Amino acid sequence: MLIEVLKSKIHRVKVTDADLNYIGSITLDKNLMRAANLIAGEKVQVVNINNGERLETYVIEGAENSGEVTLNGPAARKAQKGDVIIIISYAQMEFETAKHFQPKLIFPNESTNQLQ
Repeated sequence: MLIEVLKSKIHRVKVTDADLNYIGSITLDKNLMRAANLIAGEKVQVVNINNGERLETYVIEGAENSGEVTLNGPAARKAQKGDVIIIISYAQMEFETAKHFQPKLIFPNESTNQLQ
């Protein structure tokens, strides 16, 4: 039996931009992606601390060391520049494997979105 479990989480980063005229997705600093074990195109859930909105989208790789966290396309309606969000990914795995799996959790500097 497969179950879905937390794979990785970027806890409390600040939205640096919201671009309504982009195709869609969330653009993330390459360093944040690497630290959280995320890849381009991976499905993520975005939870907005400021307004309670939740959405699913996919990741686009942003510039390394930029601190970029940009919501694009329709997702831009769910957050404003300066909002604090949590980015979560999940993975499906066998039940027994999931019992021992350790998710990758990162806690960047909320003001700069840089790793501490």
